[in-house]
Amino acid sequence: MMILGHAAYVGPSGHRAGRRLLRQMFLARTGRPMPPIRMGARGKPRFVGGGMHFSISHTKGHVFCVLSSYPVGLDAELSTRQIPPRLAEKILSPGEFSQYTQAENPQEALRQFWVLKEAGAKATGRGLTGYPRDTDFTLGNTIKSHGCTVAIIRRRHHAV
Repeated sequence: MMILGHAAYVGPSGHRAGRRLLRQMFLARTGRPMPPIRMGARGKPRFVGGGMHFSISHTKGHVFCVLSSYPVGLDAELSTRQIPPRLAEKILSPGEFSQYTQAENPQEALRQFWVLKEAGAKATGRGLTGYPRDTDFTLGNTIKSHGCTVAIIRRRHHAV
């Protein structure tokens, strides 16, 4: 089971908007109020008591949430966000860099890899530290939703 939700928000707190969306999605899915959330050993938020997993991402004006029966990570960026091209050599694995240099739209390719890497880091709970070149993602494993590029990754780094 996996459910993706979206909400538009106005104001400075994407975090609050994300938690509100998560509460709504949990209640709609289970018929119960959302359980408390605690941080795991590596800082990944989780429900007390386990059972379901979630990930939240917010970008200017948009919040996304995924509720799942397995560990998952989610990231979203506005499709207009420009990722500095100089980061490509620092963050992309050799295979990803090859796809990037051959892409029809290199900026879109870099944005896709960016959200895939962020979602992968959230799925494992490791977070992004240094330059994440130890992945081997493939372009096209993201979705477009509400003007955003969105990636959802299962714990084993398989894009959904």
